[in-house]
Amino acid sequence: MTMYHFIVFLPLAGALIAGLFGRVLGARPSEIVTTVFLMIAAGLSWVAFFDVGFYGKDLRVPLFTWISAGDLKVEWALRVDTLTAVMLIVVNSVSALVHLYSIGYMHEDPHRPRFFAYLSLFTFAMLALVTADNLVQLFFGWEGVGLASYLLIGFWYQKPEANAAAIKAFVVNRVGDFGFALGIFAVFAMIGSVGFETIFAEAKSLTGKTIHIFGGNFDALTVICLLLFVGAMGKSAQFLLHTWLPDAMEGPTPVSALIHAATMVTAGVFMVARLSPLFELAPSALTVVTFFGATTAFFAATVGLVQNDIKRVIAYSTCSQLGYMFVAMGVGAYSVGMFHLFTHAAFKALLFLGAGSVIHAMHHEQDMRNMGGLWKKIPFTYAMMFIGTIALTGFPFTAGYFSKDAIIEAAFAGHNSMAAYAFYMTVIAAALTSFYSWRLVFMTFHGETRADHHTYDHAHESPLVMLIPLAILATGALVLGFAFKGVFIYEEGVEKFFRHSLFSHDNWHILHAMHEIPGWVPWLPTVMMAGGFLVSYWFYMVNPRLPVALAKQQDVLYRFLLNKWYFDEIYDFLFVRPAKAVGRFLWKKGDGWLIDGFGPNGVSARVLDVTRGVVRLQTGYLYHYAFVMLIGVAALITWFLFKGAA
Repeated sequence: MTMYHFIVFLPLAGALIAGLFGRVLGARPSEIVTTVFLMIAAGLSWVAFFDVGFYGKDLRVPLFTWISAGDLKVEWALRVDTLTAVMLIVVNSVSALVHLYSIGYMHEDPHRPRFFAYLSLFTFAMLALVTADNLVQLFFGWEGVGLASYLLIGFWYQKPEANAAAIKAFVVNRVGDFGFALGIFAVFAMIGSVGFETIFAEAKSLTGKTIHIFGGNFDALTVICLLLFVGAMGKSAQFLLHTWLPDAMEGPTPVSALIHAATMVTAGVFMVARLSPLFELAPSALTVVTFFGATTAFFAATVGLVQNDIKRVIAYSTCSQLGYMFVAMGVGAYSVGMFHLFTHAAFKALLFLGAGSVIHAMHHEQDMRNMGGLWKKIPFTYAMMFIGTIALTGFPFTAGYFSKDAIIEAAFAGHNSMAAYAFYMTVIAAALTSFYSWRLVFMTFHGETRADHHTYDHAHESPLVMLIPLAILATGALVLGFAFKGVFIYEEGVEKFFRHSLFSHDNWHILHAMHEIPGWVPWLPTVMMAGGFLVSYWFYMVNPRLPVALAKQQDVLYRFLLNKWYFDEIYDFLFVRPAKAVGRFLWKKGDGWLIDGFGPNGVSARVLDVTRGVVRLQTGYLYHYAFVMLIGVAALITWFLFKGAA
């Protein structure tokens, strides 16, 4: 077996051991087995990253023939190139740290073997996705992470909110996946293959071809890319299909870190990057990608301004940052989008796990309005959250400073019709991100405590097993941007590092243009970051009554943002209630009245009714039978008389 077999299948082995034998082995062995397997996979992933990225050892590892039906032939093979290698270290490194952290965070839960089995299964599904050599294999991993997210979000199934959130995530993602599946069908119909090598080789041949749908002819590449992007919108929680992501916070906090930092939500970004040879030939589709990315970045940032649940603030931050990544993809700066995915994994996992440490200290309290003054009680967690915050907001020389600011520069240098819109939206979002990020820090750690005295007095730092992952992620949040900027945002580095795993039809002109923009543009995100910090400091440290007064003064706007632009209510009115009404009608009229009334059950019921009536005629009295016979004779005579007359 090669190193890559171990990287991909060790998490699956851990999931099977903990899932099938967890009750026999016990909780602690299940935790140790799954965590050790993930740490081994993470270590090997870093080896693979340097082997593939810096030594050019791209390879394809065939495993077996999976599907062979007519013209459809699908092999299961591991495609290992630089793009894969980047995702391997992101997925396995964060997952290994989440496993380690969960040993402390979930120590009181009686179902730990099942939890760790689900975590490892989630990781394996994502690994299957990022190592896919064809669209069907990618779709297998795509659906696998959807299933695992359903299991993990609803892990505490005794809570109705957790069950509802899991179902919501599952249903909304099915909407996106329907479009994604149609895109795969269209690719196979036009090219006759689902293998990436064949698709990329034949991509140019689709230029100018059309697909006949809805009574018209549309550009084939544009339709295919838009359908594929619908899948990315669902999985990566883009505007209109974003509603599942905040509710996913009902799962345990380590799940939130894994979903938002390394798995699931990054799948859509990865898919667009992987299929860059197709998207590059569909400029209209890239324009749509840019629009939705920019809109998502702005929308989620506005909603994050007023959220009070510490995990929901970070969740909307994830949604916003994913919008940034799609902006980079939309303007053709694929490597820049992957750079932000890479750095974002570190500081977003840090923020979520830091939030988990706060919740652990506060005895499962998540409302920031019931916190405050915690920096004295949990100073290490405070320091880690501080580092995560400066990285997210783009403080100079942190990871976010290099990757997020590069996206804003790419939007300014972009040429599609939505690039200018994306530039302004991402710049505004940078200020909003700084405001709500520091709002979280100030409300949670500073000022007078608003917690009840019993909770505050007993607040304490998390155990070492939870703090070690925070320290490692904090290091990444500080140094990853500076260490790897050369291979993600500079032409020479990108061409050498990514080689054939990313494609640009203009030979990465966008990266060259980024370094020729006016001098004020690179400074603008930093200025917006500083402005957001100052406003937040004024609101929550200098004059903490001001936010309350402003919310009352701008009540309509405040409620609009607090209710997340009323998307849940709109979708409830447009889709949920009509679906329930149709379901109730089909249940009552279709199933109850029609099928039960006239179907097999109905026929049997009518037969019973008739037989009960006939039985009543069997009285046992001779004169009753004579009377019936007389009636029968009279009826026969009448019939013959009328028949003869006719």
